[in-house]
Amino acid sequence: MHTRKLLLTLFEYKAWANADLYQLAASVAPDQHARELHDAIRILNHIYVVDQIFIANLQSKQHGFTALNTKETPTLADLQRGVQEVDQWYMDYVAAQQETRFADDIRFTFVDGTPGCMSRGEMLLHVATHGNYHRGAVGRILFQIGKQLPKDTLTVFLSRQAAAQS
Repeated sequence: MHTRKLLLTLFEYKAWANADLYQLAASVAPDQHARELHDAIRILNHIYVVDQIFIANLQSKQHGFTALNTKETPTLADLQRGVQEVDQWYMDYVAAQQETRFADDIRFTFVDGTPGCMSRGEMLLHVATHGNYHRGAVGRILFQIGKQLPKDTLTVFLSRQAAAQS
């Protein structure tokens, strides 16, 4: 399997899993579970911020973030719109890359000021896996308030994709 195909699959999966999780989060009654919803949004916002940081890094641009989350907590709806745009950006970006470009090293500065260097492929893999970890934390919060979690594993995504193509 080629790197571009694998990464594109991971970003398509990420967008699919995000859509399911945001739909579930939107079903939480804010008057009954304000603290839990706030905590979930803070985690989701962290994913969004990191995704934006790495968009800038991949383009060798300054990202302007001084922390891995924002001071203000966005609304879930605003955050979802931003996440959908970022998810689409990553899918378009990966699809446009030539296979050899994933090995290119990119120098950047971490939010704490430490210099960093990762290959384009490593950056993209980090973004894809980073979101998985934190979506799991949000899922745990939602499960604890009685929400039935979506079956959002990569295997379910791939099975549904295959069935849709049949």
